Amino acid sequence: MTALPPSLAQGHPSPEDRSAGAEAAVGDQIVALLEAAGVETAFGVISIHNMPILDAIGRRGRIRFVTARGEAGAVNMADAAARVSGRLSVAVTSTGTGAGNGCGALIEALTAGTPMIHLTGQIDSAYLDRGWGFIHEAADQPATLASVSKAFFRIARPEDAAAVMRDAIRTALAAPAGPVSVEIPIDVQKARVRAAVQAPVQVPAPPVPDADAVGRLAARLRGSRRPLLWVGGGARMAGTAVRRLADLGIGVVSSVLGRGVLPEDHPLSLAAFTVAPPVLDLYGRADLMVVVGSHLRSNETRTYGIRLPSPLVRVDVDPRADGRGFAGDDFLLGDAGLVLDALADAVATDYRPDPAWRDAVVAARAAAEADLVRQMGPYAGLRDAIARAMPADARWVRDITLSNSIWGNRSPAMRSPRQAVHAAGGGIGQGLPHAIGAAIGSGCKTVAIVGDGALSLCLGELGTLAEEEADVALFVMNDGGYGVIRNIQDAAYGARRMYTDLRNPSFGTIAAAYGLPYLKVSSPAAFDEVAGEAIGRRGPVMVEVDMAAIGGFGIKFAGPPVEKLPAGKSKG
Repeated sequence: MTALPPSLAQGHPSPEDRSAGAEAAVGDQIVALLEAAGVETAFGVISIHNMPILDAIGRRGRIRFVTARGEAGAVNMADAAARVSGRLSVAVTSTGTGAGNGCGALIEALTAGTPMIHLTGQIDSAYLDRGWGFIHEAADQPATLASVSKAFFRIARPEDAAAVMRDAIRTALAAPAGPVSVEIPIDVQKARVRAAVQAPVQVPAPPVPDADAVGRLAARLRGSRRPLLWVGGGARMAGTAVRRLADLGIGVVSSVLGRGVLPEDHPLSLAAFTVAPPVLDLYGRADLMVVVGSHLRSNETRTYGIRLPSPLVRVDVDPRADGRGFAGDDFLLGDAGLVLDALADAVATDYRPDPAWRDAVVAARAAAEADLVRQMGPYAGLRDAIARAMPADARWVRDITLSNSIWGNRSPAMRSPRQAVHAAGGGIGQGLPHAIGAAIGSGCKTVAIVGDGALSLCLGELGTLAEEEADVALFVMNDGGYGVIRNIQDAAYGARRMYTDLRNPSFGTIAAAYGLPYLKVSSPAAFDEVAGEAIGRRGPVMVEVDMAAIGGFGIKFAGPPVEKLPAGKSKG
């Protein structure tokens, strides 16, 4: 077994956790700590190795438990619930195969920086790590879960349960946030110990920016006339400060995870058009770019090939962001909101951009939007119909499907950083469970677009959708297979289409089997009527979009564009 640091493998009790209270089972203590941390909903699959925890959730009645049909779905639901609510979420799986089923979804949550606790059971301590083939045992499960989580903890002793859970919650919430896996042997869950006093978990404060560093950035901004701000998911809580800077005349472009940090109907928003040709042209004219809380990921930078403005300044709570992907001219370690508020304070009275810059930003956004309409072809009408029908606070969820890659990642306009959820890690089969989690976590209407191929991976979660009566309008973009892969085969493999055509079920019959309302649209003329009915209806509904009947897009999307770089080089 791979050795883990003691702080990860066992947990070290904090002094405040030694305070004695009434005796209780460890499962109850864990649930009480989650309640104290503000957890309102948990998602999972019941198992013999997590029953003490789920029994406590049911008896106490303070946390809603959503029964997923698979562990991957449960983790995706918890991931989306946290993204749309900003609160800590919880997923519960079994050990061994059950925990393994959730690993892909944990990678997604880690990619998105989601604050989440993944609770997994474990076999009895007496047989743990012996390699005897005990049922549900997995070889080196700690190393597996550590590799797909921000951190891994094992509760090895009942008397340490409260301390380890506090550490796990702290770790999940501390910036940069992420999913934390906690493994609890079944005998430990059942054990009774004196309960610790339920003091609030103290989350470490984000790093405060250095005043001199903020001063350097303010001086750069004052000296610029055509500045741009790039915001990522790490700037989700900095919306007020971002808007202050945009109102001064600074153009703002966002990663897909940063959508809505600045409302995308703001005149200085370039939305997520990071590689649209008009925006690339704007980069060439800019004289400063400040990147805040973003990885500048490959799919949003043409595999790190675009030339970003110079000077380039990075702002992040993670010191590893310095120089990541792109060489920078300066780096500020600090919370996005604190840095940008201090920057706005410093330049509020004396910063004047080039008067023509605002018009240039507005024109670039308009040109990018016009080009997007061309790329969408007939589906521009579907986008518009959905946008007209969506309530202002609706959540917008997308799986990896052609419709998302071409337009869903950029449109319709998002007005809140908690409004949009997508498969950030690029995996398929996550849209439906993400939609369920988003609807439950937000309490708002959720509109989702998923591909027929992606839906095949998680069809069972339609049972969860129906059972929970989640307020989801699910648009199934049915092109009979893996459309993106077909296009790649056409472009790079001599049009040899293999393994991409799927035999789909009758989606109407599947919907009826679960008691779900079902609509089908086969003509652009019906987009408004169907979208209005589906989104206006309370509760779940499935809409099948017959893409064979409607026709193709205006372009053939064959994966994110790539600009090759010389070995060892990066563009700044």
